[in-house]
Amino acid sequence: MSRIGKLPILIPQGVEVKIEGQKVKISGPKGELFREVLPEIKVISKEGEIILSPKMETKTTKAFWGLERALLQNMVTGVSQGFEKKLEIQGVGYKSRIEGENLVLEVGFSHLVKVPSSKEIKLSAEGNIITVSGIDNEKVGQIAAKIRKIRPPDRYKGKGIRYLGEEIKLKPGKKTVATTG
Repeated sequence: MSRIGKLPILIPQGVEVKIEGQKVKISGPKGELFREVLPEIKVISKEGEIILSPKMETKTTKAFWGLERALLQNMVTGVSQGFEKKLEIQGVGYKSRIEGENLVLEVGFSHLVKVPSSKEIKLSAEGNIITVSGIDNEKVGQIAAKIRKIRPPDRYKGKGIRYLGEEIKLKPGKKTVATTG
């Protein structure tokens, strides 16, 4: 049995859940999200909780039971609190700024790199910190990963774009060998 799938999802104040068959709509103060749950999983909303249970006992159903519960929990958290990822730029001359709705990066290329913003995801840049925020955890993580992929941290000097607090283990450079003779 799935340990995560068994847990009920608590619905906070101000969040509404509508279940029509396998379609789940969750709306709250920050927005609304939709998801169609797999047909092997049964979804019930009662007394301020969402409860998931498998319709049949198979190995894959048990795995999807926990997955669907985690995805629905992220939806509830997203519409009530939102999600945020922070990235840090390190390097001499590396900069970021917001132009209109786009994030513009100067990270050592001969050209500027523009990252478009969408209506669900909000990008902001303050100094060398880039903040990606929104209600959908998957999209926030995906945009943050795309920004990091533009210039990943260098293994020798550590310059590039990294998650805030991420530690990069630096490799030692070439060592000079003293010759005796």
